[in-house]
Amino acid sequence: MNNSYRRPGMFGGFGLFPPIIKILLISNVVVYILQHFILGALKVGSVPLAADFLKYFALWPIDSGYFLPWQIFTYMFMHGDLMHLFFNMFALWMFGMDIENTWGTKRFTFYYFLCGVGAGIANLLIAPMFGPTGPTVGASGAIYGILVAFGFLFPDRPIYLYFFIPIKAKFLVILYMLLELFAVAGTQNSGIAHMAHLGGGVVGFIYLLIVYKGIGNIRFKGRQSSNLYDVNSNSSSHREPPKRTVYSTNTEKVRNAQYQDLPETDYEAEYKNQQKLSQEKVDAILDKLSQGGYQSLTEEEKRILFTESKKLR
Repeated sequence: MNNSYRRPGMFGGFGLFPPIIKILLISNVVVYILQHFILGALKVGSVPLAADFLKYFALWPIDSGYFLPWQIFTYMFMHGDLMHLFFNMFALWMFGMDIENTWGTKRFTFYYFLCGVGAGIANLLIAPMFGPTGPTVGASGAIYGILVAFGFLFPDRPIYLYFFIPIKAKFLVILYMLLELFAVAGTQNSGIAHMAHLGGGVVGFIYLLIVYKGIGNIRFKGRQSSNLYDVNSNSSSHREPPKRTVYSTNTEKVRNAQYQDLPETDYEAEYKNQQKLSQEKVDAILDKLSQGGYQSLTEEEKRILFTESKKLR
């Protein structure tokens, strides 16, 4: 059995364009073309249809008279101009690729929209406290959640700021969040939804704390276990066996005692057998990984492999 492990390449494992990121990139580009080119060219009377598109699908303030419930979701797919779209999509691909490859598509999708909706709610409820707000568009709130997750999962990975200055991911996240915090606290109206950016990052950070650290007794079912052997079995059956200690106050008896191995208890034998079975399971996953790539693994196998890799750091 070949137990050597290597990180899968982009064509046999970690995808360069994972499924949901590919869908998000395409859908955002399609909506941009629809909004700015197709509907922008069509008119009802003298009013372009793009104006109605903005009216019904951008995120409007609650007291504007234009707010509709679905806008909390649809605003994420709309962008103001080409540079706005480009930088958001580039950041989604750059930071989201490793996250989706690590978490899987379902979890990444949930997290992305959780941060996006959280950003929208923050913009609706908190931003008006700092000044007037207008219609909001863009995936930036969700992208800030992705940025926070990247810094959380890969804190020491170097990121080249402006393609030249190396900075660790965790420090980059802190820098960007502080800039947004200062922007929110300032009085200038830049036309940028800084509260949405900050809200998306904070919501993402709270999610990560719950999933990976736990807050009180709150745990998500999909939380990565800190113990590889918790994944498929009850944790009580895999506790370290108690150490048996023999005490004596008679020094002479201890000096002259004959040492012999104590018989192995049924509990210890069961523990060793479970360890052996768990190691065999990991070996089988690594073999499957080397043959079929990362995408050939089930969600359960990815979770086991990811948990085991955390123990080796």
